[in-house]
Parts: sequence; structure tokens; C-alpha cells
Amino acid sequence: MKISQKLVDEVVSELAGADVVPLVALLRNKTNVSEFLLAEKLDVEINLVRNMLYRLYDNSLVSFTRKKDKKKGWYIYYWTFNPKRVRELIVDIKKKKLRKLKERLMREKNNQFFICENECMRLDFEQAHDYKFKCPECGVLLNVQDNRKTIERLEKECEKAENELKLIEEAVAKEEKAAKEAAAKRAEREEKKEAKEKEAAKKAKKKAVKKAKKKTTKKKVKKKVAKKAKK
Repeated sequence: MKISQKLVDEVVSELAGADVVPLVALLRNKTNVSEFLLAEKLDVEINLVRNMLYRLYDNSLVSFTRKKDKKKGWYIYYWTFNPKRVRELIVDIKKKKLRKLKERLMREKNNQFFICENECMRLDFEQAHDYKFKCPECGVLLNVQDNRKTIERLEKECEKAENELKLIEEAVAKEEKAAKEAAAKRAEREEKKEAKEKEAAKKAKKKAVKKAKKKTTKKKVKKKVAKKAKK
């Protein structure tokens, strides 16, 4: 399973608001994007863009750097999306949903529920006892509800959520591994490039020294020849 863009958008929407999704699309696979450029692309006021960015920042979904505009004198903020944080949040959200489902399932299994024939309200034993086993809405006698179907449904939902979580965790681990490998390759390329540049500089220096020595030797020879000619 691959972490789909749809899933990323769902997480962003849930945490920062649906209106932020188009902004995230502009930040995707880019670094240090000007907030003014984002406002221009989205065709909205800069204050609205900043509000969106702050919501993302509150969830550590973006980072920023700032530079002073030499002409205008104010600071301009440049923003970068954090895909690693999204992956972490996807797992966290799925875990929370699974935990809530399991809590609901345990509540259904460990409690007795009551409901009237009109299905106005569903009450547990303590609530039903407080109302003397009469519906607080219509006054009709409350009866024990058969919740076996509810338990079956929740068990299926828990199983489905567990399978989804497992697949997502595997996908996240795979993507993080790929990201680390890509970073290692970039670092290796940079090291090789740096080593080549150093080697080239070393050779150039040697060549320059050799050339300088040769030039000095020629000058000395010319001086000797000139002295002999005078004699």
C-alpha cells in the first residue's frame, strides 16, 4: 500500500481545515515558497494565507525561514511542507480511531442497553434506572435492546481498522526507508563532488606552482645569459 494523496489531503483537512488543502498542493515537492507567491496563486489576501499557514504550523506540517526585503524593509516568510510529519500523523489518527472503536466495542459487550418501542433514546442501565425504566421523551416503558448486531458491526470495523493501520504502518516504514536511502545517495553524491572539486583544486595548485617555478627558472637563465653577454 502507498500513502495516497487523497489520504494526505484527508489528514490535512481534518487537522487544519479543508480550505488548506489547495495551499498544501502548491507547497508539495517544493521548498521555501514565498507567502506572497502563495497568496497570488490562490488569489486570496495575504492575511488569509498566513492564517492557513499558521494552522499547518500548529500541527508541525510546515516549517519556515524568513528573509528581510532590502527595498521594503520588512520580513518575507518562506514555507516548506513537511511530508514526514504527515506520515506520522496518519498513523496517529488511525491509531486513535482504532482505540475509540475498541472502547465502543467493550462498552457494548460490558453493558446492557435499554430503548423504547419508538426508539427515542438509547440508555444504559444506570440511565434507565434513573428514569425508572420509562423513556424520558415519550414516557413509554423501556425494554432491553438486543445489541448483538451492533457488537458484530463494531468487531468488523475494528478488524478493518487494524488491517488498514498495519498496511499504513508498512507503507510509512517503506517510504521513510526510501527517503533515508535517497538522502544517503544525495550525501554520497555531494561528498564525491566535493572530493572531485578538492582534487581539481589540488591539481590546479600543483600546476600553478610548477608553472611559477618554470617561469622563475627561465628568468634566472635569462639573467645568467644577460650577465655573460655583458662580459
